Amino acid sequence: MGILDSLSLPVIIAPMAGGPSTPALANAAAEAGSLGFLAGGTMGVDQFRSELVQLRGRVAINLFRPQEQEPKPSDVDELAGLLTQPFREFKLGEPRVPMVDLSNGWEEKFRLAVAARPAVISCTFGLFTADEFATLKHAGIEAWVTVTNPEDARRAEQAGADALVVQGPEAGGHRSSWTIAEEPDVRSLDDLLQAVVAAGVRAPLVAAGGVATRADVVRVLSLGATAVACGSAFLLCDEAGTSPTNRDILRSAPDMGLTTVSSRSFSGRYARGVETRFVREHESLPPVYPYLNHLIAPLRAATGPLGNWDYAYCLVGTGIGNINDGTVKHILKALNPSG
Repeated sequence: MGILDSLSLPVIIAPMAGGPSTPALANAAAEAGSLGFLAGGTMGVDQFRSELVQLRGRVAINLFRPQEQEPKPSDVDELAGLLTQPFREFKLGEPRVPMVDLSNGWEEKFRLAVAARPAVISCTFGLFTADEFATLKHAGIEAWVTVTNPEDARRAEQAGADALVVQGPEAGGHRSSWTIAEEPDVRSLDDLLQAVVAAGVRAPLVAAGGVATRADVVRVLSLGATAVACGSAFLLCDEAGTSPTNRDILRSAPDMGLTTVSSRSFSGRYARGVETRFVREHESLPPVYPYLNHLIAPLRAATGPLGNWDYAYCLVGTGIGNINDGTVKHILKALNPSG
């Protein structure tokens, strides 16, 4: 019996890198009969190691595949130029192009994750290698792969994935396309699920993207998903590590008429979040991930406490008006299709 078959409800908590996915969130999901993730994608190795030891019960771990494509240096320099004026405005000096780790610390994190023996290790932005699939199988850990189109779904299944997270464009956070330059599939989650099923994929499917209500869960399950992954629905929950600034944005967004958009202008690769002035003014930003977050971080740190959201980084999916406060247990109960 697979992990999905053993859950007490077909709703899991999606990984949310950058803070929201805490060990407390994953542990609370386990206690409620669900499955939650430690989102190790952007963590430093030391932080990842320290959070691993806080996990309790049946949990999952998500990692970001190493990035094989280096952004064009000229694009990164142009980005630094775009930020020069606001940096000066807030007396931050000159933007400095940082050194970045395109591997995301993959090798060490993968080793640590396997040693922690979670129920699942999933990867975003690509596939596990054949050796990594074999390592996971030998350790009794399910290997999940996030896909955004039927072609990647077939490749992942053939490579040995135990389950596929089918991520639609409505999902908050980064779209799990496998290169930074490709234009992601724009079909809705519903259409994408049906296309993956029609492509003959037989692996269990976990649907992700804009699933924010019990009705959403029921609808998506009826289209062939074994379970759904909800991330944004938990951004305001008690156990999440969502920053105070982003909690303010999420609570204010419906009344202010703020919407979410999918753009490279949040981080340098496609992601969905609350539209800001910076995103709106730089819709055609080239693929410069992961340099954008590093370059713009001082500006976000300076403006956020002032209540200035022009450069905010609040990644969230559609259905922003359906995000509520409460405990993990309370929110899972509200999403449970069985009531």
